[in-house]
Amino acid sequence: MLIDLHAHSTASDGTDAPAGVVLAAAAAGLDVVALTDHDTTAGWADAAAQASVTGVTVVLGSEISARWDGISVHLLSYLHDPTHPALLAESSRTRAARLDRARTMVDHLAEDFGLTWEDVMAHTGADATVGRPHIADALVARGVVADRSAAFATMLVPSSRYYVPHYAPDAVDAVAAIRASGGVPVFAHPGADARGRVVPDVAVEQLADAGLAGLEVHHRDHDPRQRARLAALADRLGLLVTGSSDYHGTGKPNLLGENTTAPDVLDRIAEQGTTAVVRP
Repeated sequence: MLIDLHAHSTASDGTDAPAGVVLAAAAAGLDVVALTDHDTTAGWADAAAQASVTGVTVVLGSEISARWDGISVHLLSYLHDPTHPALLAESSRTRAARLDRARTMVDHLAEDFGLTWEDVMAHTGADATVGRPHIADALVARGVVADRSAAFATMLVPSSRYYVPHYAPDAVDAVAAIRASGGVPVFAHPGADARGRVVPDVAVEQLADAGLAGLEVHHRDHDPRQRARLAALADRLGLLVTGSSDYHGTGKPNLLGENTTAPDVLDRIAEQGTTAVVRP
């Protein structure tokens, strides 16, 4: 059984519609795919409707932005109640902050490259969480950079003068909010040090005490050293180990199913979540 628990659609920064993610999962030979758009559940209904059409089981989730001691932390929240007030309020605040940040970054980029807000919106899906990937796509369309990866490696990197941070809740509080909403929190790509600073083991220990369920160990941004470190940490703390693609359609080179999760781990996630897994 092939299970991929991390994929994005046009509801955030992917290039496939939510239903298209499930169709792509079927084409890739997956048995299970999770839709985990950034700070939103807008794609849930359309993705879930494809389960019976494609025969692919759909796990509904979100990728929640958070911070630990100033370091970015992304938490995959699986099977939570999308109407839960605490988590909904934090996601709404983060989405608004992302929008303000994006507008400010575009203003900065406009000075040197003539980028406009209309350019960015042309590459943003309806009701999507606006973010740096959409700015990157607009820069690609203008011929400023070759692709998203080039944009993120240069003008959208945190060290760039165009970069602007955005609000995100404390990671320990975010884990608690996910659990309060009936969700199952898994730390996404916790060792992706090529993206910037990663949290120390003590942070993962604190998140585990708050209710963290697992670590996304198998991810393309983790080299063998990081995978071994994270697997040992998960074993010591009694956390689940997942593997995922972090698929974004054509927005990133990540391929559905390039890393996968064991069936027994999915069973344990399903047992803990409030929202049911959508089966064909």
